[in-house]
Formats: sequence, C-alpha cells, structure tokens
Amino acid sequence: MPLTTAHIGVLMGGASAEREVSLKTGMAIYAALQRQGYRATTIDVDATLPWVLKRKKIDVAFLALHGPGGEDGTVQGLLDVLGMPYTGSGVRASAVGMDKSMSKILVEREGVPVAPGISIRKGQGTVAPKNLKWPLVVKPIDQGSTVGVSIVHTPEQWKKALRHAWKQGSAIIAESFIKGREIAVSVLDGKALPTVEIVAPGGFYDYAAKYEKSETQYLCPAPVTKAQDRHMKDLAVRSYEALGCKGAARVDFRLNLKGRPFFLEINTIPGMTERSLLPMAAAEAGMSYESLTERILQSALKRSSQRASRPKKSTPTRTSR
Repeated sequence: MPLTTAHIGVLMGGASAEREVSLKTGMAIYAALQRQGYRATTIDVDATLPWVLKRKKIDVAFLALHGPGGEDGTVQGLLDVLGMPYTGSGVRASAVGMDKSMSKILVEREGVPVAPGISIRKGQGTVAPKNLKWPLVVKPIDQGSTVGVSIVHTPEQWKKALRHAWKQGSAIIAESFIKGREIAVSVLDGKALPTVEIVAPGGFYDYAAKYEKSETQYLCPAPVTKAQDRHMKDLAVRSYEALGCKGAARVDFRLNLKGRPFFLEINTIPGMTERSLLPMAAAEAGMSYESLTERILQSALKRSSQRASRPKKSTPTRTSR
C-alpha cells in the first residue's frame, strides 16, 4: 500500500546538457511509483513550472533533474518558496554540491582527501598551471555526467580542453589525474550503501562509458579490502554531512595505486536509470528499485512533517516609542 495519498510530481528533463539522462531517470522513477500504486505525474521542467504544479495539484515533488537548473538549488529554492516538499537535498547542499571547487573546500575541512587542483574563470588567462602534476583532468565547475571533461597529457592540449569545458560554463576546475580505480559510494539518509567500482573501457569513465558503452563493468561490492571499504564509506558520509545533504546522494572517489581514496565530487541527485550506481548499490544491500524510490519519497515527506510540526515563531509587535 502507498505510504501517502499525495499527488507526486516527478520533475525531470529541463534544459541542461544532462536532459536525456534526466528523462530516463524520471521515467524509471515514475514507473516504480506507478507499480506501487502511488498517484504520480511526470513534469518536463521549464519556465512554466510554478503554474504546472498548481494546475496539476501536485503535493510533493520527486526530483529527477540533473545538472544546472535542477540539481544546483534553483528548483529547490522555488519549491521552498511555494512551500512544497521535495526529495533530496535543500538549496544550500544542492548549490554547493554542484560547485566542484566549493564542495572540495568543504569536504577537505572535514578531513576528506581531495585531488590537487585549481579553479579558473574566463578572463583569468589560459596559461597551463605549473604547480600541478600532469596529466590533468579539466572539467566545468558545475556540470555532471562527465560533460565537458578532458584528460590533458601535454601543454599543447591545454587550450583545447579549456575551450571544450568553457562551452558548458564560465568556470573550470583542473586537477591532477589520479591513476587508479574509480569507486562510487552512495549514501541514503546518512548511511553508506555498498561500494561500486567502475571499470570503463580505456580507463576513463566518460559520458559514453556511463550511458552508451555496454563494455563498462560495475563491480558491487567493489573488490577492495575491508579497511578500504570502511574508510571510503566513512569519507562518503563525512562528505554528505559536510554539505548538509538529505535523502540520497553519491560520492565519487579515485582510489590511487597505493590504495588511498581521493574525493572527486558529490552528486545530490544521483541517476536512477537501469545503469545507475545508486540502484545498483541499493540492490546489493537487499533493497529493490521500488523500495529505494519509496525510501527517498518517505524521507522527503518525513522532513516536511517535521517542519510543519515546529512551533511557529510569534511575530514581534511594533511599539511606539
């Protein structure tokens, strides 16, 4: 039986470079909610969103948006203004999580190792950094799904990588490439799920490897030592808490050749497609896709009821002097 009779709006699509992935995530979530008997409606997000939510009489938003305009706190802020509960993290955690440079600063303060790097904005010059160990990873500061990412091996490739990344925004981040393994740790309501290792063709987990190449292998749980497993889960939860995340999130690490993990980024609205890592980790923990969507929805409804139960502050009365 559904846990609520509320009308759920699955917000997806949008106008970011990750639109197609978002649509797949949204449709998978919608289908899972339908199978469980929930009253749900899909909404392709655009500038008419406030009116659509009102016209369709949506009670709670299930966010399936990826990238700028959906994962960066903008939609979350709108929903806060409307007083509508929604899944996932709030404005602050969403905005900081989308900014790779800022999220690295915050998690590093909590003792989470990060890849050495610098951020560069348009107009600050195009000279290749000399204080970082090559090769370098160059990526937009506020994109996901490896959109606009390049691995730069020589200074001659530097400007081309900048142009590629700057097509997606006005700021980039350049980091020393960490040789090793790609490990993802999903966190659900503050608890880490089983680790997942991604073994991509060519060793680079780019957009094609994520969504188009069937040769990509996913090892869950990741074949690491118990100590490494515990350590990465602890770092993932620390990162989640440092940003103030809620609901589900995913933290991506590189495990270097000496077995030391380095934080790469955090995703505050992880993908939920048939090839996504969060459902894979949840399944390893004994949770079906339907149960996962219900847990994420339940988390949003629980936070909403807690806010509603808080005593309202009295408005101070202005007195004449």
